[in-house]
Amino acid sequence: MLKENIYICAPKLKNLMSINNLIRIFLPKDKVFYDIFENIAVNLKEMGSTLKKAFNENDPVKRRSLLESIEDGEHKNDEFTHQIFVELGKNFITPFDREDIHYLATSLDDIADYMFASSKKVINYNITDNDDYMKQLAEVNQKSIKILTDAVSKLRNMKNISQIKQDCVLINSLENDADDILDAAIINLFSNVADPIQIIKLKDVYEDLEVISDKCEDASNVIESIIIKYT
Repeated sequence: MLKENIYICAPKLKNLMSINNLIRIFLPKDKVFYDIFENIAVNLKEMGSTLKKAFNENDPVKRRSLLESIEDGEHKNDEFTHQIFVELGKNFITPFDREDIHYLATSLDDIADYMFASSKKVINYNITDNDDYMKQLAEVNQKSIKILTDAVSKLRNMKNISQIKQDCVLINSLENDADDILDAAIINLFSNVADPIQIIKLKDVYEDLEVISDKCEDASNVIESIIIKYT
């Protein structure tokens, strides 16, 4: 009787082992998505610090070199984003919703894109003066990026939910600060700059710098969506 039971159970055990092996194949290896997002966070922090440093650098040669280095960070971010999309195609099971992973990767990539766009325009437009509005926007963005990337790193364990929420609130507040700085910059521009070409150049740079804060807020909104679903 015992022997018969063993024979009856054997196919079931074999099927169970096959299912477990199949699931193991599709499980993310070493939570690869967290690793890549944390790499993106480090890269964005470096880009934000470099951009702020560039707008506070008075030596035109050093300033240009710093601005040009932003492109390397943007390319690196593209590679990380591509890795995220490749892993989405390879992994059946993900740490949170696939759509949220896609949205977060895209919004973080937008931040890198606009940092590169603003630095490139300063070079291409041959803007030689670092005015206070550019410095203020660069500083606000650097703060916002740092807070955002810290929030990204907290997603791995989901242990500091209240702190992540607070980070998102701060990012929203900094975005409002960037709006105010942009308004002041535009008012000053049309009040004190006579050259229409210079107005167009500066306005373009101001707006790109402000959009960086908008993209940080977009990314924080995705993070809020994630923590609402998983808490």
